[in-house]
Amino acid sequence: MLRTALRNVLAHKARLMMTALAVLLGVAFVAGTLIFSDTVGSAVKKASEKNLDGVAVSVQAEAGDSSPDIGKDRKRTTLVDDKLADKIRALPGVQSVRRNVNGTATVAGPDNVPLGHEWQNLATNFQPDKDGHDPRYPLLQGRGPAADDEVALDEATAKASGRKIGDAVRLATDGPVLTKRLVGIVSTDDPQVTAGGSLTLFDTATAQKLFLHPGQFDELVIGAAPGTDQEALTDKVREVLPKDRATATSGTDLAAEQSRMVSSQNKALSQTLLTFAGIALFVGVFIIANTFTMLISQRSREIALMRAIGASRRQVVRSVLAEAALLGLISSAVGFALGMGLAVGLRAVLEANGAGFPDGPVVISPAAVLSALGVGVVVTVLAAWLPSRKAAKIAPVEALNTVEAPPALRSLVLRNSLGAVITGLGIATMCYVSTLKKADDLPIAMVGGMLTLTGVIILAPLLSRPLVSLAGVVTTRLFGISGKLATENTLRNPRRTAATASALMIGLTLITGMTVVGNSAGQAMDKMTAQGLKADYKIGASSGLDPELSQKVADVPGVEAAAPLRNTGFSTPDSSMGLMGTDLRTIGKVLQLDFISGSLKGAGGHDIAVSQEMAKKKGWHTGDTLDATFFDKKKAKLKIVGIYADNQLVGDSIGAASLSAPHQFMPTVDTLLVKAQDGPSEGLEKQIRHALGDSPLLKVQDHAELRKENAANIEMVLNVSYGLLGMAVIIAVVGVVNTLAMSVFERTREIGMLRAIGLARSGIKQMVRLESVVIALFGAGLGIAVGVFCSWAVGTLVSEGLPTYELLLPWGRLALFVLIAAAVGVLAALWPARRAARLNMLQAIGAE
Repeated sequence: MLRTALRNVLAHKARLMMTALAVLLGVAFVAGTLIFSDTVGSAVKKASEKNLDGVAVSVQAEAGDSSPDIGKDRKRTTLVDDKLADKIRALPGVQSVRRNVNGTATVAGPDNVPLGHEWQNLATNFQPDKDGHDPRYPLLQGRGPAADDEVALDEATAKASGRKIGDAVRLATDGPVLTKRLVGIVSTDDPQVTAGGSLTLFDTATAQKLFLHPGQFDELVIGAAPGTDQEALTDKVREVLPKDRATATSGTDLAAEQSRMVSSQNKALSQTLLTFAGIALFVGVFIIANTFTMLISQRSREIALMRAIGASRRQVVRSVLAEAALLGLISSAVGFALGMGLAVGLRAVLEANGAGFPDGPVVISPAAVLSALGVGVVVTVLAAWLPSRKAAKIAPVEALNTVEAPPALRSLVLRNSLGAVITGLGIATMCYVSTLKKADDLPIAMVGGMLTLTGVIILAPLLSRPLVSLAGVVTTRLFGISGKLATENTLRNPRRTAATASALMIGLTLITGMTVVGNSAGQAMDKMTAQGLKADYKIGASSGLDPELSQKVADVPGVEAAAPLRNTGFSTPDSSMGLMGTDLRTIGKVLQLDFISGSLKGAGGHDIAVSQEMAKKKGWHTGDTLDATFFDKKKAKLKIVGIYADNQLVGDSIGAASLSAPHQFMPTVDTLLVKAQDGPSEGLEKQIRHALGDSPLLKVQDHAELRKENAANIEMVLNVSYGLLGMAVIIAVVGVVNTLAMSVFERTREIGMLRAIGLARSGIKQMVRLESVVIALFGAGLGIAVGVFCSWAVGTLVSEGLPTYELLLPWGRLALFVLIAAAVGVLAALWPARRAARLNMLQAIGAE
């Protein structure tokens, strides 16, 4: 039976080609993801280990009090200072203490475009030895910075900016643009920089001036003398640290912590990619099952003869499964090879879209090889299991009949009944989901969606008759006899039609659902901005803004009001909530604040107003006092002086900037809202940008630009999803080609007879094309319907975080999906239609 299986694979290799391609593509996706994950994980781990080489203990400063002038000074204050560093240096076993000031700085490239990735753009202090070299950052050219107007850059950033030694460099931290002179170019192994960020080095005094205060540091990196125990040294260092203001971590623990962090980040990306790979493989199951079902039907006589000469049912099952295993193994091996190229391509695509990864060789682990090959073989064998059981049930005498028996009525009744029950459960679950309003209930929605989709897949043969017949009315009227024949051929085997269409339906269900939710969310964000934002401009930077900029913008002629927003949070005994600190005199001019009770007029430093939703949820009223604990563990009593109508842009509560600022981790302004006296204008925007120092970091956006940014963000997410689901759609298209090609082989005699009675070659081609289009549109119609239904049901879950959300169907894009499905049908039929039209009429009539 094993030899028979091998001969069958070789004998039917042409018919198995499309099935092999479906398995190959799915395995390539899985293999590419695993190889990419291993490669990136290995590169980041090696970069981290190299970066921590020689680190025995790391002392990290905890967030401290900001400077006394909290409204203006953006600097952080720490208790990790020169005094502490000298005390640690005097400890037994300490060989060196490196004193680091850490911040972020972004260099402006050509056309003032910021270089690198903002949160990976490091800034720190160059610490020269007596020879002027810093072993942490080896010099490639020039020297280290020694004055406040000098900087050094890493090699990649210097090259990207087009700057050479002696050139002026424009850069920004959180305020106006700074102009420094490039005096050195260094190399670095820091994983953030090698992953696409930038490195800017200042002298120590300048770095402290920008980010801290004189004599203060963010981190002390301690090197141990030879033979010193790391853990013992760490304990000694902890004894001299200020309580609750600094922490000491051994180099071993620090490396383990970074490894865990990298592993966690890598795992999240890999799981996302593997989820989409799983969808692609699931789609492939339909193609595999369809192929083996058709092959078994075509080989019924062969199976009957095997049974007649003594083969048992179990042997027939094993033979079919052996064929599937051989097909899966060969396809998986080729797919794994393709996956190696896919991993390299995936990295290139992600880097082109802003992601960064350290350099490193492609890593192919034994686990990746075994997992990819195992998945391919197992999926293929499982998909062939039901067809193999069908083959085993063929009686020798029945199989000698050349007429294919229709499916048993009992089988169809059971299938339709099961499909109806599962679909009903799915619809009921999704209707229940539509009454929920917590994002935590998303798993219930996922279960409901899966049940609905599974039920519709099972019912697809039943649904195919009315829907395909309806399409047949159109095809017959437009294309005559070719259209009628295409409809009849599609209806001839509803199970085959349903299986082929279901593969396409799965991808379109997911694509439609995400498109509808994305479109509705985009419209909701635009509506939220229009209703809640009275300001004409929103100014922000991911690293925060210098508090001094607020007054500079307010002084620009034509500006009516400028309100800084400084966000933090606090907890009460039974809840946690956000707090937006701002200028209470101007906030009403830039944000819509409709008070239901009380107001912020005359509010003091510990007075707050809360949203109507929060007050209702907690039973709070104007005049109540809250025992608050801020995120920095400091406590205060806050008095509620007003309750305002919910505004997503304001959040849970609002108070004075002097209340929130001392409790921010970074004492910067998060956002600056600006109201113009006569509305936005290009001239005013230029003046505002000039007042901000023309920094490449800062974004100045009016309402139109905010809408454009929202749309771009949603479009980016959708495009990534479309790309990841593209493999599933490609496999579905392969399934259509496969079904049509094998159907043409089955109907060779029939096609010959059609040619004999006068149907031209063009008519044969048109018949096959229309059959393909009908199948594609059937799958697309079901997919779009299920996708819209599921997106409607989850709308209430989205509305919890986006109250203005309402279902809005993107009719244009849905119509585009239908047109694409029709085009896919036409393209999928090109080869089968050409093959059918080129059949020799007389040979076809004589075919068995």
